Amino acid sequence: MDLLARREHSRRELSNKLAARAFDPDVISAVLDELEREGLLSSGRFAESFVAARVARGQGPVRIARELAERGVESPDDWLDDARYDWNRLARDVRRKKFGASPPAAFGEKARQARFLEYRGFSQDQIRRALGSDDD
Repeated sequence: MDLLARREHSRRELSNKLAARAFDPDVISAVLDELEREGLLSSGRFAESFVAARVARGQGPVRIARELAERGVESPDDWLDDARYDWNRLARDVRRKKFGASPPAAFGEKARQARFLEYRGFSQDQIRRALGSDDD
């Protein structure tokens, strides 16, 4: 309960943390099942809060989907299709915050900014749009 009181967790995260504390795997499974029945453990709630936090940090859908999958969330892409997230705009805003308002002119600078956005988890299409190579 202490772990859940701090933030939302996925079932896999909570299971790993409890296993690291040397709890019996059968007990862990039973406790997690009970927490899910009581609504205290919810993968939907976890995914929603995780995506919102990562978007606020300026991370893109590719990276967020990979991290959700690592945490045991099934169908991570379903959580990224939400209409409230404009990934092209987020990529543009992240680029502007890091590199300034004017789009890069030189090839080397364009490549550097593209690598940065790729690391942040944006798709190639989103990167092209953020760099001004593709009209909106």
